[in-house]
Amino acid sequence: MILGIETSCDDTCAAVVDAGGSIRSNVVASQGLLHSRYGGVVPEIASRRHLELVDVVVSDALERAEARLDDVRTVAVTRGPGLIGALLVGLSAAKAIAAARRLPLAPVDHLAGHVLASTLGPAPVEPPFLALVASGGHTFLARVEEPPAYEVLGQTLDDAAGEAFDKGARLLGLGYPGGAALDRLAQGGDDAAFDFPRSLPGEGLDFSFSGLKTALLYTVRDLGAQAAERRAPELAASYQRAIVDALLTRTRQALDREPQPARLAIGGGVAANSWLRAGVKRLADEVGAELWVPPFELCTDNAAMIAGVARFMEPIAYPGYLALDASARAA
Repeated sequence: MILGIETSCDDTCAAVVDAGGSIRSNVVASQGLLHSRYGGVVPEIASRRHLELVDVVVSDALERAEARLDDVRTVAVTRGPGLIGALLVGLSAAKAIAAARRLPLAPVDHLAGHVLASTLGPAPVEPPFLALVASGGHTFLARVEEPPAYEVLGQTLDDAAGEAFDKGARLLGLGYPGGAALDRLAQGGDDAAFDFPRSLPGEGLDFSFSGLKTALLYTVRDLGAQAAERRAPELAASYQRAIVDALLTRTRQALDREPQPARLAIGGGVAANSWLRAGVKRLADEVGAELWVPPFELCTDNAAMIAGVARFMEPIAYPGYLALDASARAA
């Protein structure tokens, strides 16, 4: 069995996954309420909270898996990208657990976890496949042929889709984290009420969401506080439609370049958005692609996806990982 630990942002996560990709446990301790008063994640507070929770979360994951540390054969941990202080807490915990038992350690790319989330469970996606990853910090399209490696085909040139959701929610007075709240508000609005831009820069498969975010800001300002509050469902629906349309347009373009029949998987926190989940299903049906949409618990940050990536890696034997450092930026 593989013990996974994930602390790249504000969720303290641990999971146990077996070599076949079955998830024995997947525990997430969220800090959402802790950071909501600040309107976003405070790195120092997140790191301190990880220190308080990581041992408890690991113990909980083992108990739910009906396993002991003696049953673990590999320890997997997120090395980056993410908040450096938060990453160091998880990495230090993983190194301590592995070194105490002379176990190998697999340092995992957080983004690879989102790319490969759909390789877990009873009906995993098989390579080659196309992956759309949209989260709070990253948005990109990738092609996977030999996991855990992946080739980035296009990425955001500025803001990530998840960041656009959260900042849009804040402009509409929905607080933090706002993606799910904006999704709920949009259900009761007309998505054609406002004509927000869909920026598709260049001839490739890149994304851009900063202009859309600015357009919402100016629209709310021009409407005035009372009108913006009254028309909040229309604003939310039109704004969400613009984000989802941009993601689907680029995904369609990428699928058109894939060998047929194409395989498509989505991942990242934005993959929990109801309109995106419905949209990729329609798109896959239209182009004849096979589709894998992970369950909600594998969309947001979690340790099962980190342990899942480790199945495809050659871990580092003890003591070669003791000097291993975290990396805040993507490789």
